[in-house]
Amino acid sequence: MITKPHFLTAAAAALHLLAGTASAHPGHDEFRGPAAAILAEISREPASGVVTAPANEVSIAVEGDFRVIKSNGWPDHAPGAFPRRGNPNTATPQHYSFRVPVKPRAEPEPVRGGGFWWGVALNGVPFEPGTAEAWNNDRQSGWRYEAATGFLNLGLDEHNAHVQPTGAYHYHALPAGLIEKRGGDEKQMLLIGWAADGFPLYSSRAYSDAKDARSALRKMKSSWQLRKGARPAQAGGPGGNYDGRFTQDFEFVKDSGDLDECNGRTGVTPEFPGGTYYYCLTVEFPFVPRSWRGVPDPSFAKGGPPPGGPPPGFPPPPLMRALDTNSDGILDPDEIAKAPEALKSLDKNADGALTPEEYHPPFPGGGGR
Repeated sequence: MITKPHFLTAAAAALHLLAGTASAHPGHDEFRGPAAAILAEISREPASGVVTAPANEVSIAVEGDFRVIKSNGWPDHAPGAFPRRGNPNTATPQHYSFRVPVKPRAEPEPVRGGGFWWGVALNGVPFEPGTAEAWNNDRQSGWRYEAATGFLNLGLDEHNAHVQPTGAYHYHALPAGLIEKRGGDEKQMLLIGWAADGFPLYSSRAYSDAKDARSALRKMKSSWQLRKGARPAQAGGPGGNYDGRFTQDFEFVKDSGDLDECNGRTGVTPEFPGGTYYYCLTVEFPFVPRSWRGVPDPSFAKGGPPPGGPPPGFPPPPLMRALDTNSDGILDPDEIAKAPEALKSLDKNADGALTPEEYHPPFPGGGGR
């Protein structure tokens, strides 16, 4: 894509803010008013009609116990045209420096947390699973819209990506351009990135037999399923039937697909012939995993977790992990109704009581409190 010079994109970004369009995932109207006129004026092509597009810049190197990924966040394929309907932000180069452990460690339970990029692609573009859009614009309602299920236009381009108000281009599902750039995944199990906990990320195709690299490739199926029936009838909720427009419309059904709750499995891969835990992106929900098998490195924190959340790099308390079954950081009415049964999962010695050792969070990487 041919883009405007940096000074124009910076000016455009400033006008977006003046126009009141900046949100975590922006609104869905075109620009109007004086700001729109000024933006149209500064966005005109130069007389020559030639504009240099930013170049992809990324480096990946092992430094001691860590794999360090530095990038400008600009993809190695042409991104879609932004601003666009559903996403009024302008993509601009960023300054990322991520690191992940070379030898990641799996935790006993999935690790969940807010305020983090989930991982980073090999081209340096980050992955983000969730959105900030909520039913009735009420983020406390517990009903968050999904970016890739097609019910709300969040301006995703042909690579399942869009742009934050900061100018950060990021993927919400399978990155088509990246997969194509790396030779496609029809005939190879394709490494496409690293999760924030250090485990590798592959596209949707993996070996049919997780332990046999000679077995046929096939698309991995998620074990998350659309809930059946109607959403809870409540004043602070959307009502209607579960149809996939909200994250809370889905539930994890163990062993119903190829992958676990984190959209991962253990097996051999081209890069790890001896076997490893790895993640897959899927063509259906959750698209990008909603939790980690290990502890995310603090370098993936986007200004830290939300108020009340765990410190960067620390897993959420077991109580929250048990109750928040869809891993979105919010306890919705359905989860609250099921709380008594969910709490029983923490009672490791089955004595009918929860001790501090059972409900306190363990520290990352080992020992308890």
